[in-house]
Amino acid sequence: MAELIYNESGRLLFTKEMRDEYTILMPQMLPIHFELFRQLLLLEGYKVDQLNNDSRNVVDEGLKYVHNDTCYPALLVIGQFMDAIKNSGYDPHKIALFITQTGGGCRASNYIYLLRKALKKAGMDYIPVISVSFGQESNPGFSLTIPLVQKLIYGMMYGDLIMNVANQVRPYEKSKGDTDLLIHDWISDLVERFQQGKGLNRRSMKKIFAEIIEDFEAIPVNDEEKIRVGVVGEIYVKFSSLGNNHLEDFLLSEGAEPVVPGLTDFMIFKIYNRVVDVNIYGGSFAKKEVCEFFMHYIEKCQHDMIAALKKSRFRAPGDFAQLRELVQGYLGEGCKMGEGWLLTAEMLELIHSGTNNIVCAQPFGCLPNHIVGKGMIRALKDNYPDSNIVAIDYDPSATKINQENRIKLMLANGKTMLKKKHAEPTAV
Repeated sequence: MAELIYNESGRLLFTKEMRDEYTILMPQMLPIHFELFRQLLLLEGYKVDQLNNDSRNVVDEGLKYVHNDTCYPALLVIGQFMDAIKNSGYDPHKIALFITQTGGGCRASNYIYLLRKALKKAGMDYIPVISVSFGQESNPGFSLTIPLVQKLIYGMMYGDLIMNVANQVRPYEKSKGDTDLLIHDWISDLVERFQQGKGLNRRSMKKIFAEIIEDFEAIPVNDEEKIRVGVVGEIYVKFSSLGNNHLEDFLLSEGAEPVVPGLTDFMIFKIYNRVVDVNIYGGSFAKKEVCEFFMHYIEKCQHDMIAALKKSRFRAPGDFAQLRELVQGYLGEGCKMGEGWLLTAEMLELIHSGTNNIVCAQPFGCLPNHIVGKGMIRALKDNYPDSNIVAIDYDPSATKINQENRIKLMLANGKTMLKKKHAEPTAV
């Protein structure tokens, strides 16, 4: 068994010996993306399992080990880890935990410390916790190398594209389940290509984009019109079915088409914030140049995806530059805690692209996202009277029935507006 090694500060390290013996557990947020990330990490020699436990026990474990004044995503992520350690058959002496550490003003920067505190409270502080970050913490057994980061960027791009086209097909498919089956097939196909060293450069990525789009276009669909509903909010409850009580499934059951902005804009936003810091407050210009390099590279990949979508029947999202342009006059670029100005910009993009119905998912304890989400609804409605936005709160005590009833009211309003639009005489 690998020897437990601590640094000068008393923090348990994930060592190279542990890398061979330990299974790393990842929390769930985006099923398509995270499965691709997991496969890329496996190719790097790590043993990684994706957690998919989402019962009420996850919330109860979170409430047990995390103070209830802490934000809801922290409670869920830590609760998912603790539930898996206790109830999923893992040997606690042979596992490590992956968690992101942003280093910004968001409470997410402190999740790693809250998780270690929870493990200590449970008498399991011998389980190493790995910081997935750039320079926040180091572990000799894990590092985000530039080649690995590049591969993860490609995984993110494939995940965003598949999620985008799947959401535009699933509500209309003639044979229920075709979309999900094709998603599974494409994940398997991408894994095989990764193993062969394919699909991890821009040239091959463009070709794969075209193949993915062609396959999803081939799924037989019904010729009907459904109202589109955008989903925005704090990143975890926006994407995680555990965090938003399976919001996308509910929207589908109510005859709507969910429209979910991808992960790419958020990643560019986080990198761009480091550039903004230097522009506003000063700092290292060398760091700024490195951030600009990564940002521009991801933007080029995003443009490749948008170009591929524009050649198809599918709607293409706007790029990051368009989001920055749309939010001018609403929020400044210094507003960057949580999702910052990006959340408002995503609502503006949805409205401008014809998706006026929007669910803004707001978790308990996330003040920044209440300000740039719920707090901006009035300003948006003043400028766009046809916008139909509802803010939904998610916390341990919020009932699913209350959340769904509020969404139903928004949907009813959206359907009324759609009928009214069709009833209006067409100008000659």
